[in-house]
Amino acid sequence: MKIVLGVSGGIAAYKACELLRLFTESGHEVRVVPTRDALRFVGEPTWAALSGQPVTTEVWENVHEVPHVRIGQGADLVIVAPATADLMAKAAQGLTGDLLTTTLLTARCPVVFAPAMHTEMWDHPATRANVATLRERGAIVIDPASGRLTGADTGPGRLPDPAEIFEVCLRVLRGAPRDLAGRKVVVSAGGTREAIDPVRFIGNRSSGLQGYALARTAVARGAEVTLVAANVSLPDPAGAKVVRVESTAELREAVLSASADADVVVMAAAVADFRPAERHTSKIKKTPGEPSPINLTKNPDILAELGERRTAAQAGLRAQSETAADDKTQGETVAGGAVPERPPYPAVIAGFAAETDDVLANGAAKLARKGCDLLVVNQVGEHLAFGTADNAATILRADGGRAEIARGPKDDVADAVWDQVVTYF
Repeated sequence: MKIVLGVSGGIAAYKACELLRLFTESGHEVRVVPTRDALRFVGEPTWAALSGQPVTTEVWENVHEVPHVRIGQGADLVIVAPATADLMAKAAQGLTGDLLTTTLLTARCPVVFAPAMHTEMWDHPATRANVATLRERGAIVIDPASGRLTGADTGPGRLPDPAEIFEVCLRVLRGAPRDLAGRKVVVSAGGTREAIDPVRFIGNRSSGLQGYALARTAVARGAEVTLVAANVSLPDPAGAKVVRVESTAELREAVLSASADADVVVMAAAVADFRPAERHTSKIKKTPGEPSPINLTKNPDILAELGERRTAAQAGLRAQSETAADDKTQGETVAGGAVPERPPYPAVIAGFAAETDDVLANGAAKLARKGCDLLVVNQVGEHLAFGTADNAATILRADGGRAEIARGPKDDVADAVWDQVVTYF
């Protein structure tokens, strides 16, 4: 594949060297097109040596090759990393002043922007409007990560990990559909931990790999993603807003908050069913004789609660709609206006069921109890699902449908889940 790596003038330009290496080592032909300001951070010889391709910022060099047209026309993917506020403003307005902006205007392949800038610049209404314009035109704009910025500043605006940007680009190159564009998605991942004392906890073996794959593939399919991560030590998926939690109570609070205006919630986290009834404030000491038993109490059922809240919201909307119809019949105006177009609950709720025995029977019973639309049922055990790079599952649908997912990479399993989700829109 022919890749154009655009580099604009930000301090994160040096990180694009790692992205370039990932592309070239995976067999792609990469043409680096920096802006003039980008060369103030990383020089032309570095880009040329790493890519094995000529590097220029100007449309006036090698004019006989018409580079300002040919580079974009021949590309299979254009990725701009880092993408500054200035570069995205020019791209949104269709302005051309150098080789990169003309390449963006002539490219008819997928275009991905990986922004990097200070938080105030990212949050500015002008930048937000430009990002919205680019997304409306079909470009993928990966939300920046949160973290340390230039100097002592910290916040949203950090360039995502190059390896995660690379993964998004691979999904795009493989033809990831844009069927989640404009959708807000919440994914939970990892495993919750319930403290026994300041040192010990009750937990599980979930690594978060499947949930992170769901977030990564949703970004590539155009979604705005919030990832609620419970005790996961993985790089943040590029483009996802990551909320870190530890306990089931914290996970519940974060998921319910993020799902208030979400289109889809996928509960992939392994949530502890029980927690100690009492949390010791000091480390429990080993004493002679048998240890005291640890009494357990039930944790809240987050997936079932999501379903219950949706059912209640649907009932409220029906009542509001009926009242509006009655008042219209009587010639009255309903206070507050029409029923909102976007219901205040997720349109699609999906859960995961990790089972060791009677997998499908237990999964079907769980689907009936939880009130969700989809349940991804997978068998777990030693070297199965938890902590592995691959997975296999059966997706059970509330409408009686069923889809088998053959064992394969967790990104492929994630795509199969999204394929089922989008049928509800």
